[in-house]
Amino acid sequence: MAVNILVVEDESIVRKDIERSLEKLGYHVVAQADNGERAIELARATKPDVALMDIQIKGNMTGIDTAEAIKQEMDIPVIYLTAFADEPTLNKAKITEPHGYILKPFKEIDLHTTIEMAIHKHGKEKEVRVENELLRSLTSFKSNANYLFIKHQSKLVKVNTADIYYVEALKDYMQIVTSEMKFTIHATMKDIERKLPKTVFQRLHRSYIVNMDKIAAISGGDVILADINKEIPVGGNYREEFGERINIL
Repeated sequence: MAVNILVVEDESIVRKDIERSLEKLGYHVVAQADNGERAIELARATKPDVALMDIQIKGNMTGIDTAEAIKQEMDIPVIYLTAFADEPTLNKAKITEPHGYILKPFKEIDLHTTIEMAIHKHGKEKEVRVENELLRSLTSFKSNANYLFIKHQSKLVKVNTADIYYVEALKDYMQIVTSEMKFTIHATMKDIERKLPKTVFQRLHRSYIVNMDKIAAISGGDVILADINKEIPVGGNYREEFGERINIL
């Protein structure tokens, strides 16, 4: 499927030259504009995959103003195609977080490479946003379900809570440990504590949450977890609550 491109350029000769180059490279110029207002209208109507934007265009809006409006309203990646490379212009352009910046006169290979990288980067950004929304919804939803979905190698892996031995807070991240896997995630102890069933899991230390069913023995101030021979300290602030949960003969 051809990539649809909106070209925003106020010089008709340059615009035609850009269109010829794009079509030669296999792209489809879905619309052209020479001012910001028209560019926004065409972006709404045609929903292009990429917008090629000159910075100095006709009308009251600059290309930077137009790019910002298009990105915010329609989430279309913008590539600046301009003759201006001075520091003030670059600084203004950077604020809009463009997906590329090509200087005129351009080479077709630069045009092709920048467009392909912009499409790839934008696609990855959308994937991350969708994933983050899902993760936020999973984290914010308090549940006593017997499973969790944990982010691992760009996937959400379903893990039965019964298989979790303990959760450990490390310096900048958390580890969720099963008999076979260690999942490293960015979260807080409170986030994870909300997601684990309270009937099974107990906070024993500021850095540990433990599956009570996995405790094989208690020695001094530590609990020993079955199978993995892991010793976990019981913090002073948690001893009373822990003691109320265990049956001692």
